[in-house]
Parts: sequence; structure tokens; C-alpha cells
Amino acid sequence: MIAVIPARSGSKGVIDKNIKTLDGMPLLAYSILSAKTIPLIKRVIVSTDSLKYATIAKKYGAEVPFLRPNEISQDNSSDFDVFNHLIDWLKQNEENIPNIFVHLRPTTPLREREVLIEAINHFIKNKHRATSQRSCHLAPESPFKWFFKDEKGYFKALKNGLNPENINKPRQTFPDVYIPNGYIDLIKSNNILEKNTLHGEKMLVYETPFTLEVDTEDDLQYLSYAKEKTITKKTSKS
Repeated sequence: MIAVIPARSGSKGVIDKNIKTLDGMPLLAYSILSAKTIPLIKRVIVSTDSLKYATIAKKYGAEVPFLRPNEISQDNSSDFDVFNHLIDWLKQNEENIPNIFVHLRPTTPLREREVLIEAINHFIKNKHRATSQRSCHLAPESPFKWFFKDEKGYFKALKNGLNPENINKPRQTFPDVYIPNGYIDLIKSNNILEKNTLHGEKMLVYETPFTLEVDTEDDLQYLSYAKEKTITKKTSKS
């Protein structure tokens, strides 16, 4: 089983987002070190287009066997592009392609080892009926209470049957909705090799604790605060 950490260098919202430091360590390093604690993960590969990022990844124990081509390291490049390129490289340079890849996003740095292990075991247990597995957490607010604004500035419902009155019902009256969070996804290589798709038709949903992804500088500051609170809480218990 190989952990794959995509880390392109061209982020525009937060420049060099994947190597921004959180308490003195680059975000990329958190995912590498998390992966290396999992016995079932035999290799950790970082897919990046940057020599600078590659140097950082290797420092923390990841492999960077290639630099990802520029044409699949753009804002509109997909996760499928990343994994398809990796599989092509493995076919050309190595004999073994794993059945399962573990997908860890560097922008979700704070993970619990026990959750990672449970997620992997959950997918292995169900791999004969599932094509992939994505992690998520319960949305704190139901998007069914949201709405569009039409071209004249009036309310427009997200779906038929919703109106300005019934979207004000208590959150509990709406179905649960889950937010994908980048905590840990699992992908079968044969989805890509045989079906030209990343997740396939039967993607399992795996609920994790609430977690934040880094999209802004404010997210970094909040994560630093959350990390410190977690450490303080653990220390007070011991």
C-alpha cells in the first residue's frame, strides 16, 4: 500500500500553501509523518512539480521519484491526473502497482493515527463491494438552509420544494450532509487502469472527526491554535 501526497507549487490563494509552516513545520511534512506511522503503508510518495518541495519531502522521509509535469500541475488539474501519471510512471519504471493507494492531502495536516488506521481497515473490510472511500465530517450547518440570489436580487431555492419559510426550520429537520475533508481517501488502482475513473461507482463514505483544511492564512492561524489546545488537553490528562 502506497500513500500518495499531491503537492503542486502553484497555489494562488495562499502562495506556497503546501509548504507553509504550522508551528515551525511545513504542512507537507505533517502528511508524510502521519503516513509513516501506519504499518500497512509501505511507501510514501510525494507528487510535486517543484524541486524545492521535493527537497522538503525527502527531508521528512518521503520518496519523490519524479517531478510531475507542468501540464498536470495547474489550477484545473485533477486528482485523477495525479494518480494516472503516478500509475504510468510505476508501469514504466517498476513492476509492482499496488491495489490500493492512500490519498493524503497536505492541506489537512492534523490527523489522529487511530482514525487513519480505522479508515484503512474499514475500506479493506469492504473492498470487495466498494470502489473507493472518501473521508468527510458532518456539516455543522445544513446547506438545505442556504439559497441562491437570482438576477433580480430575489431568493432562489437550491432545490424544488424549498422556500423562504421552510428553510428556517430547525437544522435537525433536514437530512445530514457531509463535507469531504481530505483526512484520508482510499483509491483502487484498477479504477484508473480499467475504468478511467478515480473513485468509481461505489464510493464508501467514512466519517472522521471535524477537521479544517488550509485555504487561507486565517486557517493556518486557527490550526495553530487548535493544535496547541489539543496538546494542552492531552498534557492535562496525563
